[in-house]
Order: sequence, then C-alpha cells, then structure tokens
Amino acid sequence: MRRILLASKSERRISWLKENLEDSDFIFFSSALKSAEIKAPQGFEVSKQVEIVCQSKAENARVENKLSVNRRDGNYDAILVSDTMIEDPDDSRLSIGKPKDALAATSNLIRLAGRKHRVWSSTSILLPKEVATGMANWEIVNRTSCATVEFSDLGDDEIYELVSSESWKGKAGGYDLAGTAGQFCRVVEGEEVTVLGFSPDAVDILKRSFSR
Repeated sequence: MRRILLASKSERRISWLKENLEDSDFIFFSSALKSAEIKAPQGFEVSKQVEIVCQSKAENARVENKLSVNRRDGNYDAILVSDTMIEDPDDSRLSIGKPKDALAATSNLIRLAGRKHRVWSSTSILLPKEVATGMANWEIVNRTSCATVEFSDLGDDEIYELVSSESWKGKAGGYDLAGTAGQFCRVVEGEEVTVLGFSPDAVDILKRSFSR
C-alpha cells in the first residue's frame, strides 16, 4: 500500500480521497500544516492567486516533512496539498473566501444566488524522484483546474436554511456542494471534484505515478 499524506485539516478533502481512491492501493492520512497560510496575493487573476497559495503550502509541506535525500526519507510515498477559491461572478481578480461568521455567509449566498460562478482548485503533489542526492529529489507537481457552478434563486427561507445549518463553516464561498447547498446548486462545467477541493488533473497524476 502507498502511504499518502494530505497536508490539510479539511475533512471534506480527506473524505473524498478515502471514498474515491483507497481502492487504488493507497492509504491516506491527514495532518494540518504547522506553518501559517499566506494571504492570497492581490492584483492577480483568481486562477493565479490559488496557484500561488497552493505552491506555498507545498513548500511548507516539504520543509515540515524533511523531504531530502530519497523516497525513504519521509514517512509517506507522496504528499498532497490543495487550495480552493471562489471567483467573484463580476470580477476575475476578486476571490470570495471562507466567511468568518453567519453575516458574511449570508452576504456570500445573496451574491451567488441565481448566478453562475467559477471555482478554482490548485493541487500540488510532492513526489520522490529516482535520484540519489539533494532536496530536488522530491519534486512538486502542480495542477490547477476550474469548474463552473450555478446557483438557483434563493429566497429568505433557503438562505436561512443554509446559514443555520452551519455548512458554510470552513468552506470557500460559504457553501458546501456535497452538503446542504447541493440541493440549490450544480456543476454546469468541469468536474465536481474541483469544487470539493482537488484538481482532477492532479488526481490523475497521483494515480499514474504509482500505476507501474
């Protein structure tokens, strides 16, 4: 079995991995990064912002897990990190982050209701190389993907239901596609896994890397 670490505290991400990939000869573990996450850099397209944040997480994961000489240095065969951002429907340079409270969650849902928006997930995989020296033996492979989500119109009762369920907590944009919000929104372009927190291209790379 290949031991894969998800360097994240996201319950949604680790659940998705276990539900979808543990039959692929993988066993998954999760542990939050100790390093503080950088703030999303402003002035870039959201697609670039999410990539920069994810790559920063990957570098922190490499340092924290002391990945250096070869594939047996660490406790894992590969390490995953990921970041997801919601792009404002009217501004490709403005991301809608995780709401800090119920008021912010309500504001997000009002903004997204009845509209389409893009969701970006960037995933980095730390993979060991078949060489003998140096930090570069662990390479970082990054992929960023996009999906489009459409919300139905939300009335006061629907917004109250979503906010009172507290499913918005810890979720970019303030909603959980796989949870309560799933009855009010759907993926109209791209793949659902992007909205749930992983680039599908990166998931494919992970599977191919250990298929030999």
